[in-house]
Amino acid sequence: MDVALFVTCLTDTFFPRVGQAVVTVLRHFGCRVQFPPQQTCCGQPAFNSGFHCEAATLVRRMSAAFGACERVVTPSASCATMVKHHGPTLLAGSPGQQDGARRLADRTWEFCTFLRDELKVDIAGLLRFEEPVTFHYPCHAREIYSLADLQGWLSKAGDVRVPARPDLCCGFGGLFAVDYPELSAAMLRDKLDELAATGANLVISNEAACTLQMAGGAHRRGLPLRFKHIAECLAESLGLMEPSP
Repeated sequence: MDVALFVTCLTDTFFPRVGQAVVTVLRHFGCRVQFPPQQTCCGQPAFNSGFHCEAATLVRRMSAAFGACERVVTPSASCATMVKHHGPTLLAGSPGQQDGARRLADRTWEFCTFLRDELKVDIAGLLRFEEPVTFHYPCHAREIYSLADLQGWLSKAGDVRVPARPDLCCGFGGLFAVDYPELSAAMLRDKLDELAATGANLVISNEAACTLQMAGGAHRRGLPLRFKHIAECLAESLGLMEPSP
């Protein structure tokens, strides 16, 4: 099966190990992984800030970059949501270009849902944790997978501790954290309090933006929280990557 990796801006820049883990796991399950080098941003930051013309330009670029790819997999449900649910709408005034965006939307998968639905991988049966873990359910994942899905993937892995409010936002929200820093900081404080209250130091966080927000806040407060994407945990559980600290 041929698969193209859409690595996303933040993963590529701040969490390259996540991209490596995605590729390693996909190859383990028999995929031939490509990486279109002309890929850039999916347009989500511009779209969420109201710059729809600029976002449409990036959607066109994404459609061209991945146009020849049979399947596109990304570690970010947030970016998958942009490609699948908003990209075609932005190009509604250009039927030919909209068709390209629709084809890309139909072929784009978030990593875990691709493993589950296309490769029929039993994620829960493969994951193993050597320490207590908790998790963060990203807001933008809600159009891609449910909180029950995430809990199900983690259910057999070991000592998984559920936060009191597992769907609580981390306060990032793209430019929301820039435009409303005090409110964002208050939301982050509540989120970190709940994660720390579980007693687990390892947090499963499948969104690079959320991880940046929470890891930065934990560092400033001196909290012993560490963050990993489920792709890293899978690669480690399968013996494909050495465990990271």
